[in-house]
Parts: sequence; structure tokens; C-alpha cells
Amino acid sequence: MHGLSCKCKWGLTFIMFLSVICVFIFCEYLIYYPAILRCSWPELNGDSGKGVPPLRALFLSDTHLLGAIKGHWLDKLRREWQMERSFQTALGLLQPEVVFILGDLFDEGKWSSPKDWEDDVRRFKQIFRHPSDVELIAIIGNHDIGFHHEMNWYKLERFEKVFNVTSARIVTNKGVNFVLVNSMAMHGDRCPICEHVENELYSLSQALNCSVLSHRSSSMRTYCQDDMQKFPHSSPIILQHYPLYRPNDAECTGQDAASPEERHQVFHERYDVLSQEASQRLLWWFQPRLILSGHTHSACKVIHDNKHPEISVPSFSWRNRNNPSFILGTFSPTDFQLAKCFLPEESSVVVIYCSTAMVVSLLLTAHLHFSKTSMLLATSLMGKHKGF
Repeated sequence: MHGLSCKCKWGLTFIMFLSVICVFIFCEYLIYYPAILRCSWPELNGDSGKGVPPLRALFLSDTHLLGAIKGHWLDKLRREWQMERSFQTALGLLQPEVVFILGDLFDEGKWSSPKDWEDDVRRFKQIFRHPSDVELIAIIGNHDIGFHHEMNWYKLERFEKVFNVTSARIVTNKGVNFVLVNSMAMHGDRCPICEHVENELYSLSQALNCSVLSHRSSSMRTYCQDDMQKFPHSSPIILQHYPLYRPNDAECTGQDAASPEERHQVFHERYDVLSQEASQRLLWWFQPRLILSGHTHSACKVIHDNKHPEISVPSFSWRNRNNPSFILGTFSPTDFQLAKCFLPEESSVVVIYCSTAMVVSLLLTAHLHFSKTSMLLATSLMGKHKGF
């Protein structure tokens, strides 16, 4: 009887151990697959691609890799693993051609030392590793180089060097023009960096407008210079960290919008959003068909001047929100369609772990109680047997 009890004990222990391992594997690895398998690339309307395969681009924002000063090792481990598994699973299942990260890649880039910066970059490249045929393009955020008053040439150039990007640039892929903007340099105070970036953006807008409009208008052909940079005849998409000016998030809706308490908080120009003047300059210069931004960590859709849609992309990290997500975009030179893909909620993972812990605790308690009862019963029977 003792041998049978021992076998039951070890059998139950093995089953519980195996169950815990299975739950761990599911929560830390497998859970991302059913979430991302629900997502798919949106289809363009009709034959807007004109026979050219559309561009498939993935957009995410505000990864905020923790740094050496404020980042606790357990927080780093938990949130960075979540982002790594989310990103790698999305790459494997969805296979985008290009990935855009809309700023705040790091949490402490604005004050990290050269050594800490190198460590942050190393971890970033590990988390967001990608095949050579997938292009990853990073937009500059305020946590990467600092707000306007914290920004300097050193921090700006080290970011640009690592990610091969500039504060004002047009990236063209399959005839689709993306305008990359350094939001912190749109302060409008004529600081050296601001003046340089705004001049670059203005020159790019002239070249882009000449490329887009010169074939339609003889006056544009007269205005445009032959030595201007040439771009495809396609209205651009602006990518930046700060949203264009809006007073608050009151008009934002959806499960990943700001909470009802936060939606009516007034945004500060040049801190939460671009100033009204800078926003109007960008809209006037580029006449974009779409703007994608980050920074607020919450989702929002705004239509500027009744013709320029802007999508604010929520944070990709559990550290900033319980239900992170990313955007899938299908683009042609004349059309685009967007779809949102939600990642697993952190609260769901916590519930699974807590439920597992409770079940294991109850099973252990029941097993101990059963073992104690069995021993008492066996002792009682043995005592009676000796009495005979």
C-alpha cells in the first residue's frame, strides 16, 4: 500500500510539473500565434495597383526599451521578451516587406551614456532582428534624442548613424513615398537643428511636388528645376513621432483609445503634439494622403482639413498599455488600406498564471489531505489488526 501511495504521489507531481511547463510555454511563446493569426493584410480596392504588386508595410510605435538608470532587470526581461516574441511571430506569419517604428525606440536615449547607448542598441537589434529582405526604418522620438530643449547634434547624429536615417528624408518603395520627419526639430524657434531640418523638408516638398504635379501643370514645369530630386508621381505618407496638432483625444474611439478620463486632457503644443503652425506647414508643403504617428501610446484617427487622415499608432509594449497593437498597411501609388492587429493582453497572461497557481495549490492541498487521511486510516487498520 505504501508503494502504491508513493507511485500516486510521484505521478501527481509529474503531472503538475508537466502542466506548469505547458502553461509556461503557452504564455511565453504559443499565445502570440493565435492572436496574430487573426490578422491579415487589407486588400486594395479594384485595380489601383495598376499591375504592380502592392507594398506591405508594418507600423509599430513606442517600444521604449528600458535603460540602465530607470529600468529594473525584471521589467526589462518581461517586456522585452513580449516585444521580441510579438515581433518575431508577426514577421514569420505576416512577412512584411518593410517595418516602420514610429519613434521612442528607447526609454533613456535622451540621457544614456555611450556605453549604455551601445547596450540599448545591442538589445534592440536582438529583439527586432529581421531577414535581409525586410527593411526596418526607425523614426526619431523624443525619448531617443530628448525633447527640443534636450536635443543636440551629438544625440541626433548617433541615432542617425545607428539607424541610417536622417531628420528629413523621403523613402520610396514600390512607387510609394514616405516622408520621415523629426518631430522635435519642428519647434519653430529657428534653432540650428530646427532650421536645418525645416530647410531640408521644404526642399524635399518642392522636389516631391514637382515630381507629382509637373506632368499635370505647365506652370509647375516652368517652376521646377531640372536638377531637383525626382520621385514617383504619388502623394506622400508622412511618418513622425508627434501627432499633428489636435486639442485632445476627445474624438478618439476604440478599445485601444485613451481612457475616458484621459481623452479630455488638453494637449500641450510642442510637447504632446506638434504646434498648429508646424502642423499646417507640413500639410501645406506635402499635401499628404496619410499621416502615421505615435507618442500618445493610444490609438486615434483624426481627419485634418477634412482631407488628410492621421492615425496614431498605440504602443507596442505591455509596459505602456495592456492591449498593444500594430498596423498593417497595403499601399499602391494611388491607394492604401490599413488594418489593426492586436497582441495578447498582459492581463490575460496574468490570469492564466494565477489560475494555474491556484489549481496547483488546490491539488497539492487535496493531495496532502488525502495522503494524511490515508496514513491515519492505515495506522488505524494496523492497530486493529495487532489487537486481534
